[in-house]
Amino acid sequence: MRKSICLLFTGLLAAGNLFAQTEPNKSPAAKNADKPPTVREPGKKAPEQSPPPVTGQSPAVAPNSSTDTAAKPQIDKNPPPLDLKNMDTAVKPGDDFYLYANGSWIKNNPIPPEFSRWAAFNELAEKNNDALHEIAEKAAGGAPKDSKKKAEKPASADMQKVGDFYASGMDEATVDAAKAKPLADEMKRIDAMKDRKDLLKEIGRFHSMQLHALFFFLSGQDDKDSTKVIAQAYQGGLGLPDRDYYTKEDDASKKLRDQYVEHVAKMLTLAGAPADQAAADAKKIMELETSLAKPARTRVELRDPQKNYNKMKLADLQKLMPDFNWADYFKEIKLPAPADVNVGQPDFFKAAGEVFKTVSVDDWKPYLRWHLIHDMAPTLSNDFVNENFRFFEATLRGTKQIKLRWKRVVTKTDDELGEALGKLYVAERFPPEAKARALEMVNNLKEALAERIKTLDWMDEPTKQEALKKLAAFTVKIGYPDKWRDYSALKIDRTSYAQNVMRGDMFEVDRQLKKIGKPVDRTEWGMTPPTVNAYYNPNMNEIVFPAGILQPPFFDPKADDAVNYGGMGAVIGHEMTHGFDDQGRQYDAVGNLRDWWSPASAEAYKKRSQAVVDQYKAYEPLPGQHINGELTQGENIADIGGVKLAFMALQKAIAKKGPQPKIDGFTPEQRFFLGFAQIWRNNQRDEDLKLRLNTDPHSPGRFRTIGPLSNFVEFQKAFDIPDGSPMIRPADQRVNIW
Repeated sequence: MRKSICLLFTGLLAAGNLFAQTEPNKSPAAKNADKPPTVREPGKKAPEQSPPPVTGQSPAVAPNSSTDTAAKPQIDKNPPPLDLKNMDTAVKPGDDFYLYANGSWIKNNPIPPEFSRWAAFNELAEKNNDALHEIAEKAAGGAPKDSKKKAEKPASADMQKVGDFYASGMDEATVDAAKAKPLADEMKRIDAMKDRKDLLKEIGRFHSMQLHALFFFLSGQDDKDSTKVIAQAYQGGLGLPDRDYYTKEDDASKKLRDQYVEHVAKMLTLAGAPADQAAADAKKIMELETSLAKPARTRVELRDPQKNYNKMKLADLQKLMPDFNWADYFKEIKLPAPADVNVGQPDFFKAAGEVFKTVSVDDWKPYLRWHLIHDMAPTLSNDFVNENFRFFEATLRGTKQIKLRWKRVVTKTDDELGEALGKLYVAERFPPEAKARALEMVNNLKEALAERIKTLDWMDEPTKQEALKKLAAFTVKIGYPDKWRDYSALKIDRTSYAQNVMRGDMFEVDRQLKKIGKPVDRTEWGMTPPTVNAYYNPNMNEIVFPAGILQPPFFDPKADDAVNYGGMGAVIGHEMTHGFDDQGRQYDAVGNLRDWWSPASAEAYKKRSQAVVDQYKAYEPLPGQHINGELTQGENIADIGGVKLAFMALQKAIAKKGPQPKIDGFTPEQRFFLGFAQIWRNNQRDEDLKLRLNTDPHSPGRFRTIGPLSNFVEFQKAFDIPDGSPMIRPADQRVNIW
């Protein structure tokens, strides 16, 4: 698993430290769903979603309630840089700026039935998917029905693999006829288990295939020596999106657990188990997963990198789990015994060792069968696909309709062959001038943050110097990798979609495990080029912006600076701020977990970050359900800091170029804030919003707009908003960190 990366959206990338903009619009059933991330999601969330900032009451549920099942996405292929049609000028900017900027869009863009939410991120992702569809069809030897381009034969090894993988997934007749046969060999292995030694080998086998079982084992940078890659072990082994789904005792949670058990039984039945046996096994699976959930840390607890750092010798790990023979496990995953292992959550592993020891092998068999079926369901026949959708999308997220097959297969192609597909994508879709303009914006934001650090009144000089040193050391990656991944050792053919996915997953696990004990490759990327997202990685001290997001509405090379800085500038500022949020600030210039803060500056920071927690936990997106201020703290800090830095950078750009005229009747400052608000436009189903309030380290899109702006005096000045307005927090309550 990768370490946490600050993502603009929420992306649980392995166990990574990716702090991203937003959370990818993927099912919680995804393979990495319950991986423990110190993951930071940056400000740009793919699909996502207020009380007035002062009262904490949401003025309207309407933004999240548009669910017309007949709706079709209406995507303007050439919208203006700032689309005034999105606005609702009947709303005053000082009453609710989110609705002022986006109200008409919210009313006119009901959620398409195949989505749990519909947002600016989805609109762009759909455009990218259309491009990837065309590329994949071309590689496979066909062309989309609506494409005027002629089919071309594959011209490279990468294109051949992309084409064969995509073709295998699109061969619905063959996939449907196979039913669960692609899993037959793995099922036989499970059935043949006789004792705990066999069980251990099968758990290792699962991990080598990137399947869920008991815990997660991966590679990652050493938090306290970022030049090295070490073995990492993290809590895991669950099927529901989070450990709290097993432990909460409210009626809704109990009902959901009952629905989960029913779903598990149905999937086991589809795989050939008699109905009564499947029902009994499903209950055993729930008991086993609950025994793993109870000792697991909460998502808030997982945000503490110091507590997740427990590097130990193999002998100490063996003492922690005396009945689990780690030497045999390493042989099974074909890894030479590592000198050190970072055990993220020792209490969990101690408890997991007891579960391994006390649960009978016969009761482990249905658990392993279930997770094999669960993880592979999207690659199997339609009865598995539809039942998987029914629970993990319809029940958990409120999604009304499954996506078209080509969309699902393109997404999986990006998952398994992301840089091969990405290489083809950027060759056609990412002009050099976009990269140059984005780099100019990054440099302006770095200057703005440097100036901001120098003038902070709460940080002492020694800490400022360390902060400036870290900022200067930022690595910036834009568009796509300089060195592309080599897939030559990965076998892909058109025989079996599921087998292609299995081989792809094994290829990736092998690639990750081979890093252990070797120097860190600082050229590697944690997202594929077409991804509509961005991230900060604290171990690398890098900010990364894939080509997929460097397009309207976030970035338009032809747009005025105000709109670009309000959109992409705020995304860049968000990722940069992640380097100095409550988690990122604990890493130094070279990516080591090291306390470089003076006690006085650290205390001043904590006081200010607590104010962020208090502000956001007052917001109530659904009746009785508030934002988790602790879970979302890092992303909220990054949102607040990002928009401030982007505004400062815009002022620097204007100073260099001279006064800028009004456009469409709005000043550059007003266009900046409108551009910022419009990237967070969003409609979301209540079910999805509820799930994300439990699991997503990002606040809903509405609050990513009003939360930061309510603290910002320049916003108040730009729209001449009087004190006491709902959008303006009292001066003594405004958050001011970066």
